[in-house]
Amino acid sequence: MAPSIRLSPAARSLFDEPLAIAVRGLGPRQRVTLRTSLRDETGELFQASARYQAGEDGQLDLARCPALPGGSFSGLEPMGPLWALQPQRPFWRLVKRDVQSPFLLQLEVLEGHGERPGRLLAQAQHERAFLRDGVRRVPVREGRIRATLFLPPGNGPFPGIIDLYGTGGGLPEYRACLLANHGFAVLALAFYSYEDLPKGMKEFHLEYFEEAVNYMLQHTQVKGPGIGLLGHSKGGDLCISMASFLKGITATALINGSVANVGAVLRYKDITIPPIGIDPKRAKVNKSGIADIIDVLNNPLEGPDQQSFIPLEKAECCFLFIVGQDDHNWKSEFFAVEGSKRLQAHGKEKPEIVCYPGAGHYIEPPFFPMCAASMHLLFGKPVMWGGEPKAHCEAQIDAWQQIQAFFRKHLTGKPSGTSSKL
Repeated sequence: MAPSIRLSPAARSLFDEPLAIAVRGLGPRQRVTLRTSLRDETGELFQASARYQAGEDGQLDLARCPALPGGSFSGLEPMGPLWALQPQRPFWRLVKRDVQSPFLLQLEVLEGHGERPGRLLAQAQHERAFLRDGVRRVPVREGRIRATLFLPPGNGPFPGIIDLYGTGGGLPEYRACLLANHGFAVLALAFYSYEDLPKGMKEFHLEYFEEAVNYMLQHTQVKGPGIGLLGHSKGGDLCISMASFLKGITATALINGSVANVGAVLRYKDITIPPIGIDPKRAKVNKSGIADIIDVLNNPLEGPDQQSFIPLEKAECCFLFIVGQDDHNWKSEFFAVEGSKRLQAHGKEKPEIVCYPGAGHYIEPPFFPMCAASMHLLFGKPVMWGGEPKAHCEAQIDAWQQIQAFFRKHLTGKPSGTSSKL
């Protein structure tokens, strides 16, 4: 019997779902290398490889067989072939630009454990999709709003969430559509460097975000009375500002966000919040030319920088802070703790803070490979994001469950019984 790769689900799975990988038909205790690869939409190649030994029966099941040392990962890691994918081009991050097409994952089983791959024994390909069947993708161009709304299958109305990314700009849709697969109406909202929106991050007007909130609150497919906000990095402090000043927000989840306004002046009506001061000299650049910028921001508790602290005590919502404790972009845990102190000092409910040791800045949906360093648009050079690949992967899986449970609890009133395993 010729060796073959068995996958479950067989041909196609959603990107945030586990994929079971097994190889049949090998020789007893045969040594093989499993290589996985995919290309992003720009054509850049991501690859991982791991060394295995089949069982006495010639079978190799990644759920039961540990990877041997010498590959991209070792130990019992059924999803290692996905989370360990690394770009061939330095400082390149895996993102999904067009959520309507899947990533095509290539799997190859090669003979032996040599530095040079041996003979090809078996191969397979598998689609990693972003949109569940029946999820509707609706481009939104109403008033000034530049966004994409994802609606789950069925008749709704659904709990509504606005999703914001960070300083990369544009309109990333992949987290929003993966969340919509789980029963939420999610608006991926662009806020700069997209179509006719401002090109740079000079100043933001909360009235723009208020339009998006009102759009969701008035949408027939969105279950009221309030909506949720989800923001990563710069998107996180924008979500805190929205929650602090705008009506109709019930729950706000932040992934490595800041409680100080960063990078641009924020205006709302007659209120102006200046950005926190920065000192680029505090960046440390290593021999590879990668900058560690964790100390670049000033302290928002001191001097004039106190004016940049967002008055989150004005918010009428619950907060969830997701924190990567190895975030090197900025001090996410410090921000979460200071936000919590400020809320409690004003008699507000203590926020949920979930900390992940070994997780870096880019906590993405499950099974995205960790990006250790990439170009920073504002800084103009590659910066380190932090994280240890295995711990980071586990954090992404758990955080995804925490975020959904938080929104289910506060937007639908139903607890979902998820508890953190970390």
